[in-house]
Amino acid sequence: MDLGLKDKIAIIGGASQGIGYGIAHQLAEEGAKVVITARREPALEKAADRIRTDTGAEVLVVPSDVRKSEDCMKVVAATLKAYGRIDILVNNDGAPPIGRIEDFDDSAWQKAVEQNLYSVIRMTRNCIPHMKAGGYGRIINVTSVSTRQPIAGLSLSVATWAGVIAYAKTLSLELGPAGITVNTILPGRVDTGRLELVTRQRAVKEGKDPEKMIAELLHEVPINRLGRPEDVGALVALLVSPRGAYITGTAIQVDGGLQRAV
Repeated sequence: MDLGLKDKIAIIGGASQGIGYGIAHQLAEEGAKVVITARREPALEKAADRIRTDTGAEVLVVPSDVRKSEDCMKVVAATLKAYGRIDILVNNDGAPPIGRIEDFDDSAWQKAVEQNLYSVIRMTRNCIPHMKAGGYGRIINVTSVSTRQPIAGLSLSVATWAGVIAYAKTLSLELGPAGITVNTILPGRVDTGRLELVTRQRAVKEGKDPEKMIAELLHEVPINRLGRPEDVGALVALLVSPRGAYITGTAIQVDGGLQRAV
């Protein structure tokens, strides 16, 4: 199926690895020109080389720290300089530290807000005028299924990403008349370095074998496997395409059935 993404201009955050890389690779396969950004330039360049080799797509690398307002503006400016427009924005980054709520001070909370919420607000605000001018706009925010099914130790992520979902829903109401859609993706247990780190830290805390705990994760997922970055990328590709034009204001989990609530 041709999703109609050929030559669309897409900015993807956190694209040096994991879910961000999976999304960028999928959009490149569909013919989009992808602008990938992350903090670690060497890893970002390697990711770009892999995408170019696998897909033949045009990839622009813009190292940045989206926790900083000036870097958000830098990504948008670089994209406009290279391509003259912005069609798609995928807000995705790493996640704040894990730990007990009582152990986090104001500084930790402020950093989490900058990383998970303000980065989305700033990147989106900078892109909206150009989407309106171009007559096409798709905004995707990547959060986590834990915003609906909270997990102890992930308070910084859960609280700030819940704010992203509320922000995105409100934004979808305001941008709908302009034909710009806004949706949020809630991945479950996706096989990334972040999942392994969190699981190993929990295992140490609980005195369990890390490998056994990782294996136990599978039994809680009805599909009986961990998700893959490309599973998330496939849904994003649909939502940012012309075929996803009537889907907006949603928060969709990609979790293999992990969330138990109706």
